[in-house]
Amino acid sequence: MQKASRLKRELQMLSTEPPPGITCWQSEEQMDDLRAQIVGGTGTPYEGGLFSLEVKIPDRYPFEPPKIRFLTPIYHPNIDNSGRICHDALKLPPKGAWKPSLNISTVLTSIQLLMAEPNPDDPLMADISSEFKYNKQLFMEKARKWTKEHAVQKITGDVEDDKENASDQKAASRKREALGAQKEVGEPAKRTCV
Repeated sequence: MQKASRLKRELQMLSTEPPPGITCWQSEEQMDDLRAQIVGGTGTPYEGGLFSLEVKIPDRYPFEPPKIRFLTPIYHPNIDNSGRICHDALKLPPKGAWKPSLNISTVLTSIQLLMAEPNPDDPLMADISSEFKYNKQLFMEKARKWTKEHAVQKITGDVEDDKENASDQKAASRKREALGAQKEVGEPAKRTCV
């Protein structure tokens, strides 16, 4: 009972006041199966990427943390090839830092921060962590390449101007939808679904 009312309140908050660069919604009609998207941060190798995540809410939520994993491949020392994330907020004490006072919004925000500032001292991918520590230029090149290959939406048109402010993201989304609708008149637009 507590899980359902809490989740309903959190989803309402996420839809009316989402954190900058983060969206989260219910997958189909199941309240405990959510999807989220995080926009890659400006000045990071993930800039320009849109990363999809799966958020599974356990039965004991909020006393247990949500299970979150990346669906979009990402080159990162704290995220493995199957999308699992090494982050304290996703684990129960004593090894983790999950508390019932945390919520989905704060956890997604902390994952967004982890993307911008990897923790090479607590890696899930030792080789990427080593590269991040000792050959940062190579790490940045590979991370940018993965972002371009897996997380950048294949859309024609100039969206560079829309990156200036987080508040412009909604306008950019409307612009992309309009552009897609214009293309569909002539020929079906090719969309990448991740």
